[in-house]
Amino acid sequence: MTDRTNALLRFLVVLALLAGTALFIHSHSQAENLPPRMQLTELPLMLGNWSGTDVPISDDVREILGPGNFVQRVYRRASEEPYVDLFLAYFPTQRTGATVHSPQNCLPGAGWVPVESGRIHLPQPDGRIATVNRYVIAKGSERQLVVYWYQAHARITASEYWAKFYLVADSIRLNRSDGALVRVITPLVEGEEPDISPYSFQPAGGV
Repeated sequence: MTDRTNALLRFLVVLALLAGTALFIHSHSQAENLPPRMQLTELPLMLGNWSGTDVPISDDVREILGPGNFVQRVYRRASEEPYVDLFLAYFPTQRTGATVHSPQNCLPGAGWVPVESGRIHLPQPDGRIATVNRYVIAKGSERQLVVYWYQAHARITASEYWAKFYLVADSIRLNRSDGALVRVITPLVEGEEPDISPYSFQPAGGV
């Protein structure tokens, strides 16, 4: 490769970097585009034959999460059946340092240890299939099944790194940095296999 070709390639790379930087600065110099949205508290307490109860979120937890809208709700179908704990976190902007926190970082601090991990395919109300994270966590003799994903702009993402990539891309393309985390937990009774079933996670289908 000649010196002239090398110089041209370096020039093109620098030009591309400058163009990308200009777009990024331009998008961050404007007020964000925040379309009207439903408040998380408007999520129905009744989802099919599941009845929900709001769980207060402490000030300490809110301080850790940062500015945003949060709802934690426990759904039950019958008193003798396992509950489903639904947590929603929505951040209108992630430019000020308030970002979606991965449940992987929070659960160990609460004494829970992951014993299984992977990804599953979860059907959505519109018929599409979303890939989401699946964990089995344990604390002593207790086990819980955890499913969570990142959601923004009609896109569901399992990977924290892809979620951050889309955050930057959407900030430039759409002038939006809002995003959400959806986390669902249900306890596993002794001997129960940690399968994902329409019964276990039906309340998450309307999110």
